[in-house]
Amino acid sequence: MNAGPLAGLTALEISSFVAAPLGGLTLAQLGAEVIRVDPVGGAADQGRWPLAPSGTSLFWTGLNKGKRSVTVNFRQPEGRQIIADLVRASGPGGGIVLTNAVGQAWLGYPELARLRPDLIHLQILGYRDGRAAVDYTVNAETGFPLVTGPDALDGPVNHVLPAWDVACGLYAAVGLLAAERRRANTGAGSQITLALADVAMAVAGNLGFLAEAQLGQDRPRIGNHLFGGLARDFRTGDGQRIMLVALTRRHFADLAKITGLTDTFAELERLLGADFGTDGDRYRHREVIAALLEPWITARPLADIEREFAGTSVLWSRYRKFTEIDLTQNPLLAQISQPGVGSLLAPASPLVVEGTGDVRAAPALGADTVPVLTQLLGLAEADVRALAERGVVGTSS
Repeated sequence: MNAGPLAGLTALEISSFVAAPLGGLTLAQLGAEVIRVDPVGGAADQGRWPLAPSGTSLFWTGLNKGKRSVTVNFRQPEGRQIIADLVRASGPGGGIVLTNAVGQAWLGYPELARLRPDLIHLQILGYRDGRAAVDYTVNAETGFPLVTGPDALDGPVNHVLPAWDVACGLYAAVGLLAAERRRANTGAGSQITLALADVAMAVAGNLGFLAEAQLGQDRPRIGNHLFGGLARDFRTGDGQRIMLVALTRRHFADLAKITGLTDTFAELERLLGADFGTDGDRYRHREVIAALLEPWITARPLADIEREFAGTSVLWSRYRKFTEIDLTQNPLLAQISQPGVGSLLAPASPLVVEGTGDVRAAPALGADTVPVLTQLLGLAEADVRALAERGVVGTSS
């Protein structure tokens, strides 16, 4: 039994891809019972890459850890009725629906709220008006790909990380918890919509990108430099790459002292009329500062640089491939046995809260159809098997 801070909450997740499953995962890792309902045979993300050698989707299993899996034939009225019954029968902490399915009136707030007036229903959309969008199309029109990458590049650079999906999933979890708090205080349900395009626009606005554009400033491409500050990648003497960051006056002073450039930078400040203790001047003169730092870095192997920076305020890290990351010493990760994959180290919630920390594997598709329908709906196991034989529900193979 999960004893996390959200124990007692039951959420029904009808979803696919990133945003909605991440919202459900966030709740599940904090102790909620999250029941993911897929069509029989799986949704469109069931086989999404990357894959294990067995063909099992590492993407799907990663986003569905700790959930229960039920499969239902959405095309049959009997299957839709099962989902409605699950919403109605999920107890006082239930009646919570998270979905990114569109064009399904039977799954919408008006229909389900007739069955359960205290329903909390969160619908993820592409655009607020219902038009379709995905992370990569939203990203393209929000401006980020044209300010990402080296200054001489002609053309966009997309994010490898689906940043807007991730932000949307976390917003979804927060929205559901806010609505649940309101319900606990008033008894009222909530209809919530969350548009992926709005998430991207909100983040761009909150970080100042939109205000900058409105004031007529066109953000330049600056490669791996930090806009408005001092940060850049450098190659070490043994061919490694590091990222070096100086966000504050102290960071820069420590960096200057370690590299033996304190007097040089002081003289340069005098000649330029600059103050490298400020973000703006470090940014304006980033190229000459980097040119002075580069010989010190390229003359040393990574191990020497690590030794020099140890115990100082200097912010830096070596660039690593995923395959080079040491997972064995990370307290976030725990060993699980994942069906279809085998033994893996997988992350718990990064929120360190009493009652959390256990990592549970993702279920096999449909593995919980029988126990969920017998426990929540009171069906006999033979009844569920009969439904499966008629194709109304699916069970794990």
